Amino acid sequence: MKFREEEQYPAMKDVPAGAVPSQGARSPATHRESEWEDSELSLTDRAYKVLEELIITGELPPGSLFSESALAGRLDIGRTPVREALQRLQFDGLVQILPRRGILIPEMNVQTQLKMLEVRRQLEGLVVRLAVTRSTEIERQHLRDIADRLEEAARVGDGVAFMRVDREFNLLLTTAAQNQFLEKAMGLMHGLSRRFWFFYYEEVADLPLCARLHAEVGRAIAEGDEAAAAAASDRLSDFIVNFTRAALDASVRRPNSRYGARGR
Repeated sequence: MKFREEEQYPAMKDVPAGAVPSQGARSPATHRESEWEDSELSLTDRAYKVLEELIITGELPPGSLFSESALAGRLDIGRTPVREALQRLQFDGLVQILPRRGILIPEMNVQTQLKMLEVRRQLEGLVVRLAVTRSTEIERQHLRDIADRLEEAARVGDGVAFMRVDREFNLLLTTAAQNQFLEKAMGLMHGLSRRFWFFYYEEVADLPLCARLHAEVGRAIAEGDEAAAAAASDRLSDFIVNFTRAALDASVRRPNSRYGARGR
């Protein structure tokens, strides 16, 4: 699969006022094709993973409208797998499918994000506690590895790499918890949280601190220390809430900036 980097994003209608143009979004300049060339992924899974990242990084900017065929052409994947992937993304809250109009990338809202975090804090604490008692030794070693990679991505200031490893971290935690209901509930929040974080992290986040807090959760689970893991999870939740409030403050200070357009 190859990305068509030279292609402009074709939309069914003009991008609404206030939407960030693709070339101005904080996103990777190029995509490493190898990131998505996984023979174990179905075409639908591959389309889902690529589209999710394009939305999270703002290459498909908030407020813009695309046709299904345009997205299929951009990914160089057939329309049926793309349609199935879009249905999953709609369930995740990352797109809205508008009959006879196209695919809308929703705007972001700080107040909505804060409400979601109220729920995420409680569920994530449960995920962490279950992962301590139910994770396998292979999963624990994977968590140690992820902790190191998160800190390395933060050390070099690579936000895209951090976002990708964070995705891996979240998926591993919910898998290790071995509860399909928690896995589905957390899945509804992870993509939205990563998108919000990616749009604001350069403005208001301490990336090394963010990495360290994630790493503390992973290492405590790997050591089987439930009390330490729960405390680390609470510290991470506090950091995320403070980060979200700081994003709101940035929106108020700069109402006409690309941050303000997404933060009201």
